Amino acid sequence: MALEIRTLGDPVLRERCREVREIDGEVKSLIEHMEETLGLAAGYGLAASQVGSVKRLFVYNAGHGPRCLLNPEIVSSEGTGTLEEGCLSVPGVYVEVSRPGSVRMRCTTSSGHRITIEPGGFLARVFQHEIDHLDGVLIVDRCGDDERKRALAEYSELQMERKRAGA
Repeated sequence: MALEIRTLGDPVLRERCREVREIDGEVKSLIEHMEETLGLAAGYGLAASQVGSVKRLFVYNAGHGPRCLLNPEIVSSEGTGTLEEGCLSVPGVYVEVSRPGSVRMRCTTSSGHRITIEPGGFLARVFQHEIDHLDGVLIVDRCGDDERKRALAEYSELQMERKRAGA
């Protein structure tokens, strides 16, 4: 069952998600529904807060099928780069975001294994974007004041167009 993706203005997007202590049936079901939702949304990543849950997990698809990481934490990072990012929770809006080019992370897999990974490039950016969601941070918080004002105005205009179109 696909879940509703929450959008800018929904208070759950500003909450810090809580650690997952047990991978029980509820968590497995959430992961399954999030993977389906991500596939239908044609995104690269989806954090639990984006579907209304405050569990500290996200799903992603880097082209090899959906995967899930729980309780991710960045322990170090290197380099920096600025790229345009979009977000399923701020649909239609893109902003320039600076992020480290590679990160070292500790996390738990959906099968319960505690691992350390070192994604670089695009995957590092996706993971950082999703961890931001788990911390209640959106892309409009990661850009400069002028770009934030432009992005919020653009988002408001797009929302009005969607309402007029009945979407």
